[in-house]
Amino acid sequence: MRTRATIARQKNVSRDCTNGSLVRRRRARIAKRPAKGWRKAISRCQGPTRTPKQREDFARKQANALVSSHDVIAFEDLKIANMVKNRHLAKSISDAAWGTFLRWVKYYAMLHDIPVVAVSPHFTSQDCSACGTTVKKSLSVRTHICTGCGMVLDRDHNAAINILAKAVDRTVGQTGTSRVRSA
Repeated sequence: MRTRATIARQKNVSRDCTNGSLVRRRRARIAKRPAKGWRKAISRCQGPTRTPKQREDFARKQANALVSSHDVIAFEDLKIANMVKNRHLAKSISDAAWGTFLRWVKYYAMLHDIPVVAVSPHFTSQDCSACGTTVKKSLSVRTHICTGCGMVLDRDHNAAINILAKAVDRTVGQTGTSRVRSA
């Protein structure tokens, strides 16, 4: 015995199969969508090249601006390869691209005949820039408070003054050297 539901189902099946609409719909659906993982593969291909190019471009522009606006450039001669071994600092140092930035600074300084001086990093943030007293502190302490003369400065500002003083000591009497000097 046939019921209405089976007759309706048979009509739908026979109608779909006879005129080929089911097959056409499947083909159209397959043609519209890309292969599985296609978007993921494209994003993987585009991702790794974009970020390094952005880092390189940013480092180049900042280095050019720095060299164009200063007469002497002094920096701590830090061992970047050793610092990257520290798992807490590695990602930040790599993202900042210190080595790339320094390479571009040296290049632009050579073009503009501006001296670049590499200063030894020993005690630059611990020595007082006013009196020379060594004040031991951990990395978490961000303020330099001298026990000898009472001067209070930001740790980085104190280190910058010390680095500049060491660089000036190295370049006294020189007029525009383009080689990197080590202190």
